[in-house]
Amino acid sequence: MRRRVRDEHGSALVELVWLGILLLVPMLWIVLSVFEVQRGAFGVSAAARAAGRAYALAPSDAVGRARAEVAARQALADQGLEDAPLDVRVSCTPYPHDCHSGTSVITVVVRSRVDLPMMPSALGGQAPSFALDATHTVPIGQFQETSRAAP
Repeated sequence: MRRRVRDEHGSALVELVWLGILLLVPMLWIVLSVFEVQRGAFGVSAAARAAGRAYALAPSDAVGRARAEVAARQALADQGLEDAPLDVRVSCTPYPHDCHSGTSVITVVVRSRVDLPMMPSALGGQAPSFALDATHTVPIGQFQETSRAAP
């Protein structure tokens, strides 16, 4: 018996399509992950800046901490990261217990993370994420305006 010769027309096209899909899917995931991390970096940087300003403009340290948290949360929400975890830490030098004293320097550190897209947690543990943090420093001037009742 004579064997029939197999026709291979079109097999290169099939191989090229499969190879393209196998290379395109990871490349698409990498690009989407980079965009997500960049969005988070912009959000955390803006959150640190906004929190520092809100804290510095507050009348007291207790009010400043609450305003800093709200300002940081709003800055993250502006970047579409409403549900991202947020940690705002405020420190002051040289007066650690009175940040609103003249010549004090307020340092705000904001920490958060973004989850990488299209990665299910079924692969083990939590979905993969990327940790982000930003620092902003605000000096308090030596001469400050205070509100006093008129005599």
